[in-house]
Amino acid sequence: MGCQSWIAKLDAYLDGELQPADAHAVSEHLRECAACAAESLSRVQMKRAVQIAGQKYIPDEAFRARVQSSIAPRRRLAWGRLWIPAFASLALLLIVGGSYLSLLNQRRSSQQLLSELADLHVATLASSNPVDVVSTDRHTVKPWFEGKIPFTFNLPELQNTPFTLVGGRVAYLSQSPGAELIFRVRQHQLSVFIFQERAAGDFAAGNSDQSAQSFTVRSWSHKGLRYFVVGDVAAADLDKLSDLLKAAQ
Repeated sequence: MGCQSWIAKLDAYLDGELQPADAHAVSEHLRECAACAAESLSRVQMKRAVQIAGQKYIPDEAFRARVQSSIAPRRRLAWGRLWIPAFASLALLLIVGGSYLSLLNQRRSSQQLLSELADLHVATLASSNPVDVVSTDRHTVKPWFEGKIPFTFNLPELQNTPFTLVGGRVAYLSQSPGAELIFRVRQHQLSVFIFQERAAGDFAAGNSDQSAQSFTVRSWSHKGLRYFVVGDVAAADLDKLSDLLKAAQ
């Protein structure tokens, strides 16, 4: 019964609707309570299943073209000179509106991707086996990924830093395999995701500092790879780990 109040907050926590203090309290509870962690993992998996099912029947461009063709005027209109300015204004409006919709769709796509990464991070926090290779040695973790993902990467030297490498696992984004590396700073865990750029889809290149659910995200690209650092730690910690990873590239 004591966990009912925490379970009641899980959906809001996973959707990023809690205040930072409440989100942090739920995150700490999930680290200590196996039952609530399992329930959180179950809900994350259900969210991802629903998201995938919702994308299954998105109409393709050919369908859109057929619809537009069916509603197009069937007879030629004789445009007079008086219509030319109005037509030009309408065309300008369509161009501006199309650019705005394109930007809006890109932002939605980027936020959806960040939300998916946050779900993966939560699933890792809630899992009883968060990593497949357990080691604090970068020379053990990096070779483990060989043959499991279609690229390689470098890991930083963490001696004399507040960070500890916990291990890693293979993660998937848009059905493309990549690396999820787990780091610990004090009592917090951070996920570092590395994927090929094409797996990130329409993610805006300028989105280097964003948030997803209750987590802060840092992102950048380097030589065809897209990096994401996800965690609920102070911004300074995210920046420092990001700088260490960039220096090792």
